[in-house]
Amino acid sequence: MKDKVILAYSGGLDTTAIIPWLKENYDYEVVCCCIDVGQGNELDGLEERAKLSGAAKLYIEHITDEFVDEYVLPCVKAGAVYENKYLLGTSMARPVIAKKLVEIARKEGAVAICHGATGKGNDQVRFELGIKALAPDLKIIAPWRCNDTWKMQSREDEIEYCHAHGIDLPFDASHSYSRDRNLWHISHEGLELEDPANAPNYDHLLVLGVSPEKAPEEGEIISLTFEEGAPVALNGKKMKASEIIAELNTIGGRNGIGIVDIVENRVVGMKSRGVYETPGGTILMEAHTQLEELILDRDTLAYKKGIGDKFADVVYEGKWFTPLREALQAFVESTQTYVTGEVKVKLYKGNIIKQGTTSPYSLYNESIASFTTGDLYDHHDAEGFINLFGLSLKVRAMMEANTKK
Repeated sequence: MKDKVILAYSGGLDTTAIIPWLKENYDYEVVCCCIDVGQGNELDGLEERAKLSGAAKLYIEHITDEFVDEYVLPCVKAGAVYENKYLLGTSMARPVIAKKLVEIARKEGAVAICHGATGKGNDQVRFELGIKALAPDLKIIAPWRCNDTWKMQSREDEIEYCHAHGIDLPFDASHSYSRDRNLWHISHEGLELEDPANAPNYDHLLVLGVSPEKAPEEGEIISLTFEEGAPVALNGKKMKASEIIAELNTIGGRNGIGIVDIVENRVVGMKSRGVYETPGGTILMEAHTQLEELILDRDTLAYKKGIGDKFADVVYEGKWFTPLREALQAFVESTQTYVTGEVKVKLYKGNIIKQGTTSPYSLYNESIASFTTGDLYDHHDAEGFINLFGLSLKVRAMMEANTKK
C-alpha cells in the first residue's frame, strides 16, 4: 500500500493542481481534507472536483461552532486586534484547521500533511507551527517552496499542468483578488491593492456588505446580550454565538460596518496591503469593549489592554498551541467573570454609535459620578489627594528653582 498524505484542500486552482503533483513527485495516496469554518458556498462541488483530480478520498469537516466557541470568542474576550486594525479573521482559523488536519492524518495513518500556502505569506507559518506542536513526527510538504519540482508560477501554468494530467476543471486564467473567507471575515489582496497609492475598488471588491456611502440613510439600532464575556442573545433572542455572528454579518454588511484597509507587517518580515470585511466581528468587539468600560476596574482594564495586544501577536504569529497563549487566555478568562449585560448600538453608514449599556455588575455609580454632590464623594477630599499625588512634582520644581539661584 502507498503512503498517505493529507492535503489541506479548498477546491481552488492551487490545491487542485497539488493533487496530481503529489502523486507524481511523491507517489502518495492523496486524502483531501476541507475544513468548514463558515466559508459558505465555496464548499459546493468539492467532492466531485477532488475525485476528478485524482484524490483517493475527501473529508469535509464542519466545525464552525468549534471555531467560534474555542478560537474566536477567546480573541473577542481578550480584545485581540493586530496592529490596531486587523481582527485576526484568517489567523484565528489556522490553528483549528491544523488541529483537524492532524486528527485526519492520525485516523488515516498518513505520513505527511501538505498545504498550499505560499512562501511569502503568514499561513505557512501558522499551519506548520500548529502541526509541529500537535504532531512533530509528521512530514510537512509545502509545494510553493519546492523549487526543484514545483515549476508553476502562475494560474496559466497550473491550468496547463491540470490539462496535461487529464483534469479539465472550470477554472480560467483571469486574475482576481486573493481571498480567504470564514464565518468571521473575508480578506482581499491583489490587483489594485498591491499599490498602497491606489484606492480600493469597493464596487468590485466587497462581498459581505456595501461601502458606507451606499448604506441606508436611516440608522439601525440593535442590542447584544453578554454573559461572562460571551454573546448569548441578539435583539433579545437567545442564539448560539455562531448564529449571532452570522446575523450580525448580514446586519453590519448592509450598514457598511467593518471595512478595514491596512498595510500590515507579516510574520515573514514584509509589509502587505489588504482589505478586510468583518461586519459582525467589528460590532461584537465594539459591544464587548463598551460593556467592559462599565465593569472592569481601572487597573485591570489598563493591564488587559496590553494582554490583548500580546494575545493578538501570538495568534497572528501562529503560536496558538503554546503555554504563553494558554497563560494569556487564563488571565483574560479571569477578567470576564462579571462581563455580563446588554449593549445597544446604532449602526449608521460604517459607524457604531452608543445607545446605552447596562449591567448588574456596573462599577459606574451615578451618586459618585454626578456633578451633584452625593453622599459617597466629598469634593474637599480631592485637595489632600492632589497634594499627595503631585508631591513629587512639587519637590522637583522646588529643587530646580533652588539650583537656578
